[in-house]
Amino acid sequence: MNTPYRMFGTPLPTLFLSHGSPMIAIEPGEAGRFMQSLGPAIDALWGRPKAVVIMSPHTATRTPFVLGAAKHQTIHDFGGFPAPLYDIRYEAAGDPVLAQEVTRLLTEAGLPAQFTPQGGLDHGIWTTLMHVYPQVDVPVVPVSLMPHMKPADMLALGRALRGLSAQGILVIGSGSLTHNLQRFFGSPSSVDAPEEKDCAAFRAWVLDKTAEADWPALLDYRAQAPFAREMHPTDEHWLPFYFAAGAAVEGDAEVPSKGVRLHGSVTHGHLALDAYGFGPGVAALAQQLGV
Repeated sequence: MNTPYRMFGTPLPTLFLSHGSPMIAIEPGEAGRFMQSLGPAIDALWGRPKAVVIMSPHTATRTPFVLGAAKHQTIHDFGGFPAPLYDIRYEAAGDPVLAQEVTRLLTEAGLPAQFTPQGGLDHGIWTTLMHVYPQVDVPVVPVSLMPHMKPADMLALGRALRGLSAQGILVIGSGSLTHNLQRFFGSPSSVDAPEEKDCAAFRAWVLDKTAEADWPALLDYRAQAPFAREMHPTDEHWLPFYFAAGAAVEGDAEVPSKGVRLHGSVTHGHLALDAYGFGPGVAALAQQLGV
């Protein structure tokens, strides 16, 4: 049963959460334990969200699709992992009415969004939400990711949804702060391997630029961030960062204010699982989390 939503005086923050490997579902590690603390922290300040609108790189389309099923199935969109991972089910309710509203907001912002009554939660969604809301009692509306988009385009897409947080709807971009599968599989390292220098440099740059609200630099990350190509050979796992940030834009502003790193950890030496929050409510959330 949902905890009643309480208006805290400021909108819910928007979130970028790193989901990493599907194994986070059964081996949560530091990042999973952080997400397990996140739901209760949000509840303590705002109550349970009315719904979650979430973008993951594992539901990718050429144009935006909004999944409006009344009930979602669990999609095990991976192979070669231990059998218990395929037994996990996170079959959350959808919200067709909210999905139609999200479609309208995107369309009015000039984005050719399409509503579909189909559903399903890819592993970038359910491995995250199973830790944040294990009760499976918050409706979920997935928005597909367009991997060809540039960061500025993704920020604008998120900005179209900037009014949702004030309505008690939690907007999440699920991705990874770093994501180089060639390195992950080509040069395997232990889960507790020391952090590699290029990963540390990239993480520090993101932390600094986000804290400074240096959005010109962040939007041009591929040219300006150290080791951007090594950390993200392709953009898709990084683009949800901009979706989440854009959804926290206030009023007529073009970019959000500064963001706050809510969690930082690294596995396998180079898989960064940092989490960020955006918007006027993020300071209260950080304090609640003890950040």
